[in-house]
Amino acid sequence: MSQVTAWVLLILSGVLDVFWAIATKKSLGMTHLGWTCLSVILLAGFVITLGKALNLLPLGLAYAVWTGIGAAGSVIFGALIFGEPVSAQRILYVTIILAAIVGLHLDHQSTP
Repeated sequence: MSQVTAWVLLILSGVLDVFWAIATKKSLGMTHLGWTCLSVILLAGFVITLGKALNLLPLGLAYAVWTGIGAAGSVIFGALIFGEPVSAQRILYVTIILAAIVGLHLDHQSTP
């Protein structure tokens, strides 16, 4: 597997994590069968893709990127789908998360 493939899998895993969170919320405590099944499938998907990405990428970097994508995506989609509050502070904090992800990636690239 190439570095590019590992990064694609990591990003895909982060996106699947966001959709897993949405499906889990929509399942209403795992009481709606369709959303519960989708939640389990998405969970398996993000665990598998994260695991494959970890074969090549450093754990600390990959996990930080994955959780950052999940956190930022959940805030964004929580506002869009569930009407969760959006404020200047929330936008600032999501921006900080994304900036930290970029910083970690840049630091990883510059490390010999």
